[in-house]
Amino acid sequence: MRDAALLADEATYCSFGDTVHYADPPKIFDRCEGSYLFDERGVPYLDLQMWYSAVNFGYANKRLNDVLKRQIDVLPQVASQYLHPTKIELAKVIALDAEAKWGRKGRVHFNVGGSQSIDDSLKIVRNSSNGKSLMFAFEGGYHGRSLGASAITSSYRYRRRFGHFGDRANFITYPYHFRGPKGMDKDEYGALCVAQFARLFETEYNGVWDPKTGQCEYAAFYVEAIQGTGGYVIPPKNFFVDLKKVLDKYGILLVVDEIQMGFYRTGKLWGIEHFGVQPDVLVFGKALTNGLNPLAGVWAREELINPTVFPPGSTHSTFASNPLGTAVGLETMKMLAETDYETMVMAKGAHFLEGLKDLQKRHKEIGDVDGLGLALRAEICEADAFTPNKKLVDKMVEIGLAGDLEHAGKKMGLVLDIGGYYKNVITFAPSLHITTEEIDLGLALLDQLLTKAKRG
Repeated sequence: MRDAALLADEATYCSFGDTVHYADPPKIFDRCEGSYLFDERGVPYLDLQMWYSAVNFGYANKRLNDVLKRQIDVLPQVASQYLHPTKIELAKVIALDAEAKWGRKGRVHFNVGGSQSIDDSLKIVRNSSNGKSLMFAFEGGYHGRSLGASAITSSYRYRRRFGHFGDRANFITYPYHFRGPKGMDKDEYGALCVAQFARLFETEYNGVWDPKTGQCEYAAFYVEAIQGTGGYVIPPKNFFVDLKKVLDKYGILLVVDEIQMGFYRTGKLWGIEHFGVQPDVLVFGKALTNGLNPLAGVWAREELINPTVFPPGSTHSTFASNPLGTAVGLETMKMLAETDYETMVMAKGAHFLEGLKDLQKRHKEIGDVDGLGLALRAEICEADAFTPNKKLVDKMVEIGLAGDLEHAGKKMGLVLDIGGYYKNVITFAPSLHITTEEIDLGLALLDQLLTKAKRG
């Protein structure tokens, strides 16, 4: 088979360091359309993770693909020392949306990927705080694997072999209610987590605050509105409101990472909109171009990013605001303005979550399900519905990628993504254009492969 020859060459000539080896052997796909990937045999695989939420609007989205094709024939390349229309227009759309929602003027700064934009945000934050290099971040948080982003990502394994390039964040407990203290409801646990954080400022001996000068050693707190790689953990409704009160009291910036949850994944343009707080800096990426072209960016308040305090040359990437990416990104924003994505996504998400809860009733190994919009989770456990069961979820992924599930007399596969603190959580990020019928198909295939995995 062709795939066997390709895998042999891959084993010889390709680096294994770029995180493609979750399956053994790695899966090779040939084409895509809508919510499906297709392998060499033409078997369709329903994708419920859509390139880690980078393809929010479906594979081979004609409207966005056509914009990319047109841009190739008009202005596919231009050096970043010059301007092109769609860079300016896209920045304006994002900045005006933020101003309308939060009443704050700001500016947009582009780069080629999420990690790079996180690094740019670190520069903005450090610059605005007279070079303070210490940050708060959450346990379970993920912000990327560049040297800068990995310092505020809680997983030590991303730093273990490379040492520290800058200061590691102070990682704060996230209100992961399913694995929190017994007997506490979700809101109570969120309040406890905020109180534990606030305690750091009680006296100088807690190590982060100098009451004599009114100065904090930390410049910013990096958060995800919903933890992504951490397992799509959804915080209590008032958690960020209470946390922001502490941050504002002590002059700490709130930086919101929307790289996975942005562009209506949760039913809002930005996931943080569900929680009633205003970010000082917001980082976005992935779905801005529906995965067609690397483009990400940072929105920051005017006083943090204006040309006087953050002048030309403060950071640079050759391909940062490339015209292929900004053209598609601008069309994405136009598309979002024309359709009521909020109503659509919330309705589909509620239907999906209801199906997951029904599946949970029939499989005691599903310990927890939750969701906000089309960001959903199912935590796979032992028969006690609590002890993490990584072995079972790995088997589920393997069966899904084998392409031997049955539906209507035909072979099918299922593409899942696994996250969570114990790597036992299925994180669902389907296309926002997924149909109700496809959601029901996905639930039926999940039922089938979970049954097979338990038998196996």
